[in-house]
Amino acid sequence: MMPLFVVLNPARSSSILPAIPLSLPLSPSLSLSLCSSLTRTESSVMASSNNVTPTNCSWWPISAMDEDGKITDGEECLEPTIEHKPFSKDRLVLYHWTQSFSSQKVRLVINEKGLLCEERDVSLPLTEHKEPWFMRLNLGEEVPVFIHGDTIVSDYNQIIDYIETNFTGDTVAQLIPDEGTPMYARVQQYRELLDGLPMDAYTHGCILHPELTTDSMIPKYATAEIRRHLANAASELMKLDHEEPQLTEPYLSKQKKLMAKILDHDNVNYLKKILGELAMVLDQVEAELEKRNLEYQGQKCELWLCGPTFTLADICLGATLHRLKFLGLSRKYWEDGSRPNLQSFFERVEKRFAFRKVLGDIHTTLLSAVLPNAFRMVKKKPPSFFGASFLMGSLGGMGYFAYWFLKKKYM
Repeated sequence: MMPLFVVLNPARSSSILPAIPLSLPLSPSLSLSLCSSLTRTESSVMASSNNVTPTNCSWWPISAMDEDGKITDGEECLEPTIEHKPFSKDRLVLYHWTQSFSSQKVRLVINEKGLLCEERDVSLPLTEHKEPWFMRLNLGEEVPVFIHGDTIVSDYNQIIDYIETNFTGDTVAQLIPDEGTPMYARVQQYRELLDGLPMDAYTHGCILHPELTTDSMIPKYATAEIRRHLANAASELMKLDHEEPQLTEPYLSKQKKLMAKILDHDNVNYLKKILGELAMVLDQVEAELEKRNLEYQGQKCELWLCGPTFTLADICLGATLHRLKFLGLSRKYWEDGSRPNLQSFFERVEKRFAFRKVLGDIHTTLLSAVLPNAFRMVKKKPPSFFGASFLMGSLGGMGYFAYWFLKKKYM
């Protein structure tokens, strides 16, 4: 048995929730830790082990970090393409977790603008954000974190606003219209509306109540494992209190809040209520898309949520629909033909270069994140020969099973 951490996340970047420690068999735990971390949009990602603690503001100088946090010469940007442009003389770096909802939206903004940015993955399932020295620093504990020169921005919304303010020009797309225009008000309206959706509750609820979903990408055993952990939560908290007494206040209090939140999300009546509210939001979006069709009827232009220009509102909507489909809610809300404009929007937004690069094929989301984490685990903590053989065998089996399943279902 190898201890891993299941990380469950909130929908808004203002909430901070810790990881839930679990000891599971290796293969399923990798998958479970991933699908559980899909519910987490933020966590700790940057700090220095020399106890230099910057302020808790969203902005602080990179000089406060030690060598572990600095950008070193010779490092290469992840997946550079010809679409990416060095807009600034200062290097851009994004610390993120690939399955973090907030991280995904920031990465979509960066890629829609075609900015050259180094991406550094912070694996929540491998608890790269939960080292004891890091927890004692009490930083903002959020991903994503964006670095531009000597400036660090650690709030999801502020990162997007910062990028939009500093990286918009003749060759770089403007995703937020000029303030004071009708389109600006429309984009901000839908940005706030979509960001306000309780994505953490949807995710927890869909894991704990799979009967409310259809074709969910989350493994069925995730439900049983999370329920098992909740049942053993009290004893696990006592164990943590004994092993890490210095972390009792900041760490255990967050664990307790997290478990209380999950228990709330386990209430099927509450889940049905918020899913009903989600339906009303999607009805509003469907009506807005229909307005665009009528407004530009007869004109040859590609229409998006707020007009003929692709904006931040479309990024928020596209990321939301992608997550809902992963959870198994797409058939209920648009693939049944009840919202044709929404379905058309999703089909078009999936084809965009930025979306294909950041989100990829939704049917391989789980596998594409499990395998890199498994190999990183081996690199970080090399196992014994037997452990390595077991891990490689597990990975091979997982890969074969995933290939067989996808071939049978989608090919």
